[in-house]
Amino acid sequence: MILKIIIIAVVVFAVWKIASLNSVKIQFFTTGMDKGFKMSEIMSLWKLASVSELEEPESLFFSLPLMSQAITKFIQETRENGTDTLESNKRFLSKLYAYRTRISLEHENNKSLDSTKYLDKHQRLRIVLPGSGVFKSEILANAGELVIKTPTRNGIIAVPGQDWVGKTVHVYLWRKGDAAYVFDSVVNNFDVYMGATALRLQHSSKLIRTQKRESIRAECSIDAQLYFLGEGEIDYDAVDANPGYKCLLEDVSEGGALIRVGGKGVKDARVKIQFNIGDSLVVMFGVVVGVEYNKSLNQSRLHFECIHIEEQMKNLVLSFVYKTLPEEKKEALEAISLAEEDAEGRDGGELDSPISSTPDDSSFDEMAAVSNSVESLSDDNSTSNAGDSLSLDEKEDEDLESLKGGFEEHFDDKMNEFRTKMEAFKRS
Repeated sequence: MILKIIIIAVVVFAVWKIASLNSVKIQFFTTGMDKGFKMSEIMSLWKLASVSELEEPESLFFSLPLMSQAITKFIQETRENGTDTLESNKRFLSKLYAYRTRISLEHENNKSLDSTKYLDKHQRLRIVLPGSGVFKSEILANAGELVIKTPTRNGIIAVPGQDWVGKTVHVYLWRKGDAAYVFDSVVNNFDVYMGATALRLQHSSKLIRTQKRESIRAECSIDAQLYFLGEGEIDYDAVDANPGYKCLLEDVSEGGALIRVGGKGVKDARVKIQFNIGDSLVVMFGVVVGVEYNKSLNQSRLHFECIHIEEQMKNLVLSFVYKTLPEEKKEALEAISLAEEDAEGRDGGELDSPISSTPDDSSFDEMAAVSNSVESLSDDNSTSNAGDSLSLDEKEDEDLESLKGGFEEHFDDKMNEFRTKMEAFKRS
């Protein structure tokens, strides 16, 4: 009886082992099909991932830099073993460049990020750990998880890596040529990556995108004077000594205000508001972009958008807003501002030199040179089956053909064998 139980356990373990060994390949091929690639294309990409020894082969479907890095690796290896002039390798290289173009066009046609899987290595990040402040980091690797440098503040690891694990963080970034993004994530683990301490974050498909840093408004109750500007050129240096229409500011930011006034407001009116913060005068010029009229009270709320404010007065408003904000909004404002500085290349806390893991300029020159050597190939060659293009060992080719034949048959055979043993066990 014990022997039979052991036999069953061994068979179950064997089935599980076979499935787990193929899980990475199964996921790779499944993702490839989901992305609309043909089976021959997926097989070519799998070979490329194998040659490049990628930690997470599936990332080839998402990352343009990884595809470029893998192509460079292929060029280097074929040159070293003297197979770079083989027509089969030229055809395969041409096909790889076509794949790279396809990924590039997908990024161009859909610049808005819908997943953190598309973020590039060395992307600068601003991380908010609620209650602990704003930190800076950068992406070290992007595959099954987002691997980032252990966040620092003023160049110091103020919160040890293990203390981040299990915490929800808010991540802010400015993507070059695109916009600012914000997303939440959970820290899965803390370890060492390529000699640097790192955090592993869960991927997110819920990213909030904005073209510019939004103004954060602070609720207030400030008496102000409102002046209609009328048509013609505006004198931004003018300060009115005469009283205007009395009004009340219900919230304010450097970008505008919510103004309560008596009577029915007028949308699109050009106005100026004057008020004091402490003993200092603030003058804002702008437009009424929206009106909420309360007929019973005969009062209006004017949504005022500022188009001009002197820099010194702007800083005064920002200081007021910052002081009145709750702590979590202060952290968000700081993170957004620092991410914006990162994009502009200003000294918002320059990161240390990143770990070199992407091809250098000479590598891309090599890619361009080889690309020129295959330009003369016909379209038929560039789209030919790449199943026999790489000079890999026969075992790998047979393995890939087996995968092409279908994973289900392989798994079903083992399950049928298991069921047969189970039936024999029941009959005994």
